[in-house]
Amino acid sequence: IVSEILRLNEDPNVQGLALDLPESLYSSKVLNAVKPEKDVDGLSTVNLGRLVRGDVSDCLVPPTVCAVMELLEDIGGRKVLLVGAHGAEGAALQSVLQREGAAVLSCHWKAPQLQSELQHADAVVFGSTKPDDVPVSWIKPGATVINCARDLLAEKHSYGQQKNPAAEKTVGSLAVAMRMQNMVKNMERWIQSQQYRKWDLHSLKLQPLSPVPSDIEISRAQSPKAVDVLAKEIGLLTDEIEIYGPTKAKVRLSLLERLKDQPDGKYVLVAGITPTPLGEGKSTVTVGLVQALTAHLNINSFACLRQPSQGPTFGVKGGAAGGGYAQVIPMEEFNLHLTGDIHAITAANNLLAAAIDARILHENTQSDKSLYNRLVPVVNGVRGFSAIQLARLRRLGINKTDPETLTEEEISKFARLDIDPSTITWQRVVDTNDRFLRKITVGQANTEKGFVRQAQFDIAVASEIMAILALTTSLQDMKERLGRMVVANDKKGEPVTAEDLGVTGALAVLMKDAIKPTLMQTLEVSMAYDACPSPAFKLHTVLIMLLFSTLTEAGFGADIGMEKFFNIKCRASGLVPSVVVLVATVRALKMHGGGPNVTAGAPLKKEYTEENLQLVADGCCNLQKQIQITQLFGVPVVVALNVFKTDSPAEVDLVCKIAKESGAFDAVPCNHWSAGGRGAIKLAQAVEKAANQKNSFKYLYSLELPIVEKIRIIAQRRVYGAQDIELSPVAQSQVDRYTRQGFGNLPICMAKTHLSLSHQPERKGVPTGFILPISDVRASIGAGFIYPLVGTMSTMPGLPTRPCFYDIDLDPITEQVKGLF
Repeated sequence: IVSEILRLNEDPNVQGLALDLPESLYSSKVLNAVKPEKDVDGLSTVNLGRLVRGDVSDCLVPPTVCAVMELLEDIGGRKVLLVGAHGAEGAALQSVLQREGAAVLSCHWKAPQLQSELQHADAVVFGSTKPDDVPVSWIKPGATVINCARDLLAEKHSYGQQKNPAAEKTVGSLAVAMRMQNMVKNMERWIQSQQYRKWDLHSLKLQPLSPVPSDIEISRAQSPKAVDVLAKEIGLLTDEIEIYGPTKAKVRLSLLERLKDQPDGKYVLVAGITPTPLGEGKSTVTVGLVQALTAHLNINSFACLRQPSQGPTFGVKGGAAGGGYAQVIPMEEFNLHLTGDIHAITAANNLLAAAIDARILHENTQSDKSLYNRLVPVVNGVRGFSAIQLARLRRLGINKTDPETLTEEEISKFARLDIDPSTITWQRVVDTNDRFLRKITVGQANTEKGFVRQAQFDIAVASEIMAILALTTSLQDMKERLGRMVVANDKKGEPVTAEDLGVTGALAVLMKDAIKPTLMQTLEVSMAYDACPSPAFKLHTVLIMLLFSTLTEAGFGADIGMEKFFNIKCRASGLVPSVVVLVATVRALKMHGGGPNVTAGAPLKKEYTEENLQLVADGCCNLQKQIQITQLFGVPVVVALNVFKTDSPAEVDLVCKIAKESGAFDAVPCNHWSAGGRGAIKLAQAVEKAANQKNSFKYLYSLELPIVEKIRIIAQRRVYGAQDIELSPVAQSQVDRYTRQGFGNLPICMAKTHLSLSHQPERKGVPTGFILPISDVRASIGAGFIYPLVGTMSTMPGLPTRPCFYDIDLDPITEQVKGLF
């Protein structure tokens, strides 16, 4: 019985649970096995405790007790005797009667004073069947007699024919009706719980130290809340999470269905000005802001962050979980394997790469008949097409299902993809910075029969599968997008897809868990939602429906990350942004004002550590330009000035003044790195006000425009400020090909340096008059965008002379990770 109760407890389709058992089985173990929120009989210890305390609004009164109270009329001051009413039901009945003003006594059937008490009671309630040796004549004439015995639910009694002056009543069907009423109340409560509500969230206390310790020391000094407790506090059901250890969990896609009718909350995008190579703290601002909103202003909010790539983590960054007193914890878990999503992307990507080369080899070395016999083998005497092969036949216009009926021409058409090796765009990936994989040669073993070609490795997060993960809305949508990925052209110039290679289902299997967002927490138990290694999308911001706001981060400056987010991600999700938080630093503005170059790992020069108002004022041109770019989309912008200890008050005031004069809704200095959420309260208040402003969001361009025209709109005065664009012959040829193949109506995802508004990293401030060179144009058809390559772009970073891994170590005794920062 307990096992069945526990099973029903976890069934999301069961909102109430009633027990009809023999009286001998109503033990505390059984009654308390029922979850209090599903206990329609109100007999669990939790519900009974609430009832006894008087918290009637927070519990359900047992149906039998409700029935007794209905049958008893005005009982104030009357003497009520409970006979044989014991256990949870007896305690509940006694508590409710006393609350109504009755004088309540209780005794057993064998009590020596039973006759005396019966003769003086105004009302008698039998909690169990009356023994035959208790005469009805003992009952006071005119007293109300109510029988609650469980074997009398059919309203039968053993002494109904006896002459008795008492007015006898049985709870019978009335108790059944009261139970149904409790069912209705329970369902009403459940429905109400699915609506927007303030979280019952207990934040962790934060006591910042000065000087601020390292990130990993701060992370370890805080004890994270158990993730199942965290999930319950924010309204997730038990069956909606999959726990990965004590501090992280996957959120199941069933949440989408449960919350599909809920209204959206506010959608906040955190972008930035053109950064220095050191970064300006967008992740830190995102975490600090959500800590301020949730822990200090009591506003439901989520931070949607990306899982860091292990390439930069071991190369130059040492982690990307935020920083100081505004970070995701445990930071080493967030920075390293987490729940294995990047590994799943790597496995899926490389499976597809292997399938491409293997297919070319087999087609080059086999006849049509031999190839067909291997693709459609005889199994147990029967030859049959798989589902994905039938789909390919339909795309080819071959409406046959019997492999034996295909003509020689149809067999050749079906079996041969005729991939042109020179057009292969699908590369292998690895999540490690490795410059020597930027150009490789594959197929040099004798077993590959001379099929040698040049290829390359990309960093794992550059895979199109990563982009698909960042844009998809469901498992079905992801599977369709994976199938649409174009990996090469055939020798007739037609696209070859993953679906043609028959690998779509296998890719979906590898990605089925990666699509689920990972729930974590910040130092102050604001929610951190890993949204795959790209900024968040509709699925990964599904909890926006429970929130005031979801904060998500767009990579790099507003000219790159924000523009792509609005023109690509918002089209895919249908979500409308409420406000942009534009992150700036005095350090970066000084660089744009003419300050010396900033190099990762090198000490900052005095221009960045001493007050220089003129340098700051000159550099604010970049901030003004980024504000203007945001305004192109009709979204209010709040500037978050990430304050460093070397910034002077005058420099901070100057930046905020210029930002407001340039059209920002507000500009607020932030100290979340050193003070946690408390240091971002003013920013949170400004964001809340801005998010409630009138929003006139619009896209930058129409998808129906030609590819080149869409590129030009982004490149010229609207965003980058270029005089014009210049396509290389290769780029123009690709544009013509994609247009002919029917991909011309896709949005544009520019691949450009993040260190300048132009294509030249050394050009700071707001460059003008330059021609933007487009060296190549590629397509991510599964993800759903065209991406032009601006100048020279590398998709595989290299390791510096002294990588971070020199300082990363593991204590073999405590198993603690050292060296992340």
